[in-house]
Amino acid sequence: MNLADLNKVALAMVAPGKGLLAADESSGTIKKRFDAINVASTEESRRDYREMLFRSGEAMTQYISGVILYDETIWQNAKDGTPLVRLIEQAGAIPGIKVDEGTQALPGCPGELVTVGLDNLAARLKKYYDSGARFAKWRAVIDIGGAGTGGRKIPTMTAIHVNAHALARYAALCQAARIVPIVEPEVLMDGDHDIERCYEVTQRVLNKTFRELRIQRVGRHDPETQHGRCRQEKFEAGLG
Repeated sequence: MNLADLNKVALAMVAPGKGLLAADESSGTIKKRFDAINVASTEESRRDYREMLFRSGEAMTQYISGVILYDETIWQNAKDGTPLVRLIEQAGAIPGIKVDEGTQALPGCPGELVTVGLDNLAARLKKYYDSGARFAKWRAVIDIGGAGTGGRKIPTMTAIHVNAHALARYAALCQAARIVPIVEPEVLMDGDHDIERCYEVTQRVLNKTFRELRIQRVGRHDPETQHGRCRQEKFEAGLG
């Protein structure tokens, strides 16, 4: 892991006046969008749609710093045989990849979800890197006003902890694979709660997420140096 290289990619992703293009819709999500305009969702039509985006020369070169891809897309070639990843690179943008595999119901916590996808992630990240991906995305979903909770107040500390831990494990695996991790703990705004409640939950989620990132040694310091080991040992001693 070379933190200098990772920092270089991260800085390029947040270049002034540019943003990330999210082209990582799942097959189910993009089918709903295609259905709305009476277009059949096939592997070819999804490829053509994304190729059209990536060939938007002025928009891509001037306003897009990176593109988040779906697993299907990162392996696809354009109609002329050019890998879609190459089209993104030729536009001066950085290819990225969504690596989480969606959410599942969290056992023992009705109405709450946990994001999955850590199994075999290290092996998948290596393949994504070899294919050209230089950053990744993982989204955790924290609900405040979820249905089906039986009147329980959510989020529970269980939901916050397991999602923050998964985000940190994902981020650590990304760094080891030379891929910049986008850590996305999303607190949903849906519900009848007020802004103070949203602030309270967001603060708890971010505090826990950064704590888990520190525990997993995600960050700027190098734990293999003497200075890094001392800092880590002091932090871990404080956890007790």
